[in-house]
Amino acid sequence: MLYPKLSQSRALMDLSGIWDFALCGPDTFDDAIAGAPLPKPMSIAVPASYNDQKEGVDFRDHYGWVAYQRTISLPAPLAEERILLRFGAVAQYAKVYLNGALLCEHKGGFLPFETEITGKIKPGCNLLTVAVDNKVDYGTLPVGNEDGSSMLGGMLAAVPGVTPKRQNMPNFDFFNYAGISRPVKLYTTPKSYIADITLIPSVNGTDGVVHYRVDTVGTGEVSLSIKDELGQEVAVAAGPEGSFTIPNVQLWEPHAAYLYTAEVTFGTDCYAEPFGVRTVEVRGAQFLINGKPFYFKGFGKHEDSNYHGRGLDEVLNVKDLSLMKWMGANSFRTSHYPYSEEMMYLCDREGIVVIDETPAVGVNLNFGAAGGGAPRDTYELLRTKEHHQDVIRDMIARDKNHACVVMWSVANESDTTAVPDSAVAYYKPLYDLAHASDPQNRPVTIVGVQNDYTKDKTLPLFDVICLNRYYGWYVYGGDLGAAQQALALELDFWQKLGKPVMFTEYGADTVAGLHLATPTMFTEEYQVDFYEATHAVTDRYACFVGEQTWNFADFATIQGVMRVDGNKKGIFTRDRRPKFAAHYFKKRWTEIPNFGYKS
Repeated sequence: MLYPKLSQSRALMDLSGIWDFALCGPDTFDDAIAGAPLPKPMSIAVPASYNDQKEGVDFRDHYGWVAYQRTISLPAPLAEERILLRFGAVAQYAKVYLNGALLCEHKGGFLPFETEITGKIKPGCNLLTVAVDNKVDYGTLPVGNEDGSSMLGGMLAAVPGVTPKRQNMPNFDFFNYAGISRPVKLYTTPKSYIADITLIPSVNGTDGVVHYRVDTVGTGEVSLSIKDELGQEVAVAAGPEGSFTIPNVQLWEPHAAYLYTAEVTFGTDCYAEPFGVRTVEVRGAQFLINGKPFYFKGFGKHEDSNYHGRGLDEVLNVKDLSLMKWMGANSFRTSHYPYSEEMMYLCDREGIVVIDETPAVGVNLNFGAAGGGAPRDTYELLRTKEHHQDVIRDMIARDKNHACVVMWSVANESDTTAVPDSAVAYYKPLYDLAHASDPQNRPVTIVGVQNDYTKDKTLPLFDVICLNRYYGWYVYGGDLGAAQQALALELDFWQKLGKPVMFTEYGADTVAGLHLATPTMFTEEYQVDFYEATHAVTDRYACFVGEQTWNFADFATIQGVMRVDGNKKGIFTRDRRPKFAAHYFKKRWTEIPNFGYKS
């Protein structure tokens, strides 16, 4: 699915702005609501999560369906074109209506979908209604509790006779922001049009060789003109599939991005796709970009900010990448879902490396389990398998041409040790699917949770061993000597595989402004001591190829006794003020080269 762009053959209208809005019931949406203006609607901004835009517990913690509504009109000169309505993301389940008629439905809150409305949109005003269900359960990604059943809000037993309210209780540690979180756009194409473009770069000596495929609908001839950053033509090609060569190619590299543009024409349709030429490979215990050993320096992140929630904020995206470069960081993981297309294009331009992750978080019904009894078989109880396959296909189809994407992550902190064989049966086909779906055949990983790693049969199957580890926080909290011993024992175990190993999470909750001369948990001093102790161990291992802290910035979570105003593991506060650790990492990362640190 191509990102919608304005061109000489394509019109584009952005439907961002203030929409009408209403909270609806928990279980079903009444289709009749979609056929008439909402009675006494509230105002809501699109794109943005709705939760923090209005005051009140019933609004922020709403469970179930909401309705968005606005009118749209099509300029008369475009009436003969092919017309599409496209949503960047709607969390978690969407039903789209035009003039009361159901156009489409979509499951999943982090990937785009579109529907053709040619012949369905009438002259003049049309009523567009979008119904959104925010529920997460055993069949969604991310995973939530079943049927709105409430977990305890404290540490004590439930009181007989009390009926808690139904609410989303996520099986993940970030707030379940919902609504139309990314742009809604109406665009047109000619009746014969370019449906998709696939670019597969390689390097032959000093030249870039790019295999391409252009998928089309209708009749016409395909041609390509390849332009450099100055707009000079450097290669041409013709036909729906083939290769072109860029002499003396300038490679896309971390912090040194170079983008070419493939200008594709088919009949009267045209589309410009930016791309970078670079190679990605795992060789032994090294991760190679352009044939050179790369070291990941960066973060796990969240699309999370005040007021917008998980909604697209391009100003914040620019700011975040600026702060990363200020620190010497070169990468981040899209924890724990695919980020906006706008962010991916920005990372291409800025030379930031991305590990692209599906929304498969919470696929673990034994997380934090204690006490006796047999473990639950997560994969027998959850209903996520088919949806998980869909999001892998859709994520890779969306992001396949992005130079910034160097690895796919199929899941975060899944249950891979309680019933190890069930985990292998679930994840090995997803590993194969990710490789088969990617024309560039990038490495595929799964992010491992802190567990009895000696029982894990799943992580060793993947190309890179990505670990979330909290030695010195959740394990041996406050005892950094013991934490170092435990970490060294584990890295001794993983290095025997002969594969690259990296941290995709490690960190300590830190309250900004809390200081003590003797470092103590939650102080800014302890956060720095935690990282220094960890790095003293990881720097000894040649197989250890990257460090992505948890988290770039503090972020919102559900209420509970484990969190005070959200998760505080950020290197920055939620409003992007640096903690003491930011200056520590700035010094460390600016002294560590992007390439060759563990060569």
